[in-house]
Amino acid sequence: MRILLFIILSALISTNVLSSEILVITNRQELNKAILGAKAGTKILIASGEYQGGLHFSNLVGNPDNPIIITAKDADNLPIIKGGGNCFQFSDCAYLEISNLILSEAIGNGLNIDDGGSFDTPSHHIILRKLSVRDIGPDGNKDGIKLSGVDDFRIEDCIIEKWGSGGSGIDMVGCHRGVIENCIFRYNNDVNGNAIQTKGGSQDIIIRKCRFENAGSRTINAGGSTGLQFFRPKPQGYEAKDITIEGCTFIGSVSAIAFVGIDGAIVRYNTIYRPKKWILRILQETREAGFVPSRNGVFTKNIVAFRSDEVSTFVNIGSDTAPETFIFDNNLWYCIDNPSNSKPQLPAIETNGIYGIDPLFQDAENGNFMLKEESSVSELGAHALKYSQ
Repeated sequence: MRILLFIILSALISTNVLSSEILVITNRQELNKAILGAKAGTKILIASGEYQGGLHFSNLVGNPDNPIIITAKDADNLPIIKGGGNCFQFSDCAYLEISNLILSEAIGNGLNIDDGGSFDTPSHHIILRKLSVRDIGPDGNKDGIKLSGVDDFRIEDCIIEKWGSGGSGIDMVGCHRGVIENCIFRYNNDVNGNAIQTKGGSQDIIIRKCRFENAGSRTINAGGSTGLQFFRPKPQGYEAKDITIEGCTFIGSVSAIAFVGIDGAIVRYNTIYRPKKWILRILQETREAGFVPSRNGVFTKNIVAFRSDEVSTFVNIGSDTAPETFIFDNNLWYCIDNPSNSKPQLPAIETNGIYGIDPLFQDAENGNFMLKEESSVSELGAHALKYSQ
């Protein structure tokens, strides 16, 4: 019995050693070889320096206890993956963690993760953490991070700046059960793109505690416009469903949020400051048979501070939508240049609305949207989310 136990323990120890391989990488050839040979538990530490992008890998599969990890050797001096069609592309992967890298100057996407075209077998259990993605494209529909057919993922503590002028900071097509948290998006009000887009049958996506600084025309495009052949796993009658946007700060942009072919979305505890034309949009861009009209949005406990010379219409409503199904409740609306003109025209009657009260930001002109202690609306806006959970 003791001999048998010894054999079992030896096997377990041996397996654990094999599943904890650590590789230190100093050049592109080593990086390519290490990732190609990675198995569950492999940890790849990339030394500081610049590495040519255009790296594409398939079938990297870890497991819940032993993910494959790709990260910086020195978190204070990050390696740069630069250029290529995509800096990195990973197809048909699972239990993969990527962190502490700079991805820049790809002509396609900064980071591309997909299902390899096998719609019924998505990539899954992906963690992206502390990535800096910048200067992608720069023109056209090019994304900072592109996810196609990815389930059960987290993107946290990333900074994404200057993606393609018609693309997204993070673009999701047919993605499910994902969280994007504590990320920063920066760009330019004048570009047509957006910071985050959830489309192509995406469902159960949470966007939480992110900051958006002039991040494109539609800061968050909840839904979108997708060719039917790209829906994952197949069209379900909506572009996106059950999207939650909470605790975020929106600065500038033509509109903060667009509901586009959506079937259910909650927007709560956010701070929206000086959008340039509209605060919200309700649109329908996919009109094929069987698709629901954009519907069932909830907008509650937000702070909206705007100028009357910048916002022409509070909610831009397109054709073939169901704006009457939207709920507006307990939001603060404050017209900075004319407080008496703060009450918005909305597509449905708001309950418990608050109008014309200065939220008392600590220093809005310098980007500080925390509220002063004497504010009477401390239970609303981005800073209040932590108290509500």
